[in-house]
Amino acid sequence: MGPYFANATDPLVDDALAGFAEAHHELVVHDARQGYVYARRRSASRRVGLVSGGGSGHEPMHLGFVGEGMLDAACPGRIFASPHNRQIFEASCEVAGPDGVLHIVKNYTGDRINFGIAAERLAHRGIPCARVLVDDDLASQSEDIAVGRRGTAATVLIEKVLGAAADKGGGLEDLAALGASLTSRCRTIAVASRAHTSPTTGEPAFTLPPGVLEYGVGIHGERADRSIGQEPLRELLERMAGALLDALAPTPDTPLVVLVNSLGAVTRLELYAVFHEVARVLSERGVTVARSKVGDFTTALDMRGFSLSLLAGDDRTIELFDAPARTAAWYSGLEP
Repeated sequence: MGPYFANATDPLVDDALAGFAEAHHELVVHDARQGYVYARRRSASRRVGLVSGGGSGHEPMHLGFVGEGMLDAACPGRIFASPHNRQIFEASCEVAGPDGVLHIVKNYTGDRINFGIAAERLAHRGIPCARVLVDDDLASQSEDIAVGRRGTAATVLIEKVLGAAADKGGGLEDLAALGASLTSRCRTIAVASRAHTSPTTGEPAFTLPPGVLEYGVGIHGERADRSIGQEPLRELLERMAGALLDALAPTPDTPLVVLVNSLGAVTRLELYAVFHEVARVLSERGVTVARSKVGDFTTALDMRGFSLSLLAGDDRTIELFDAPARTAAWYSGLEP
């Protein structure tokens, strides 16, 4: 049976996808044959369908952000594995608008390949398609990493802002340009004291001695380039927030969107303490927290860790961030 509550490891993703659609039937429709979900309702002004996806095990990303004001469809792969290009193609055909479809893709080789193949198939079908490649992970910014920075938790912020822009009738080129701009203005750093538990072996993906943190861990359990000794939360957040601020270099009047995200096993009690220290650091650095979200957005199964994301916004970003949305994992400004 393994370490997780499941009938067996293999059907866990399919069972969870079916259960998600059953639990949120007022929001999403489940295509069980092709393996994706799509929004039951969307704005009549939307001219472009928004599609994202990636490996399972990161819930609520991406399924939890399908619905009014955010994604039109999401395609889950197996645990920590890319969705098949067939899923992406079929979901894109289902939700494409008059101006086509925009793929929001985290920067991993498998995702890039499969979304790329789906885009080629859409072109043959005559459906315009563009891509936003999210690469927010500061820890994987290195000349030694050929594929570049990984895509992690800030993907959710980009999906929210692009969803609002799509609801305002944005065209494909405009949305792709906005997505590229947003991606250039967001960074994430993650830390963990314990790796996730492998669904197949029941063992942790890696082990750390007591009192040691993996600084810059990836959402699939990728090891960081360094481990650090566990330190008081204040010092840890000075390190993390300071690194993000150095990378983004916001001015004092730049409105920041802050995302504090559990990687699976960190409690809300701890997350709010994290945010308290983040807010203190940002205030001391003279920058403005315009909006914030705290909770589970992009997990890594049961990893005991958290990530911190900053998005350097502007007036338009904040306006779109505040726009109404109603999904399983994000609610703002819409009547139920």
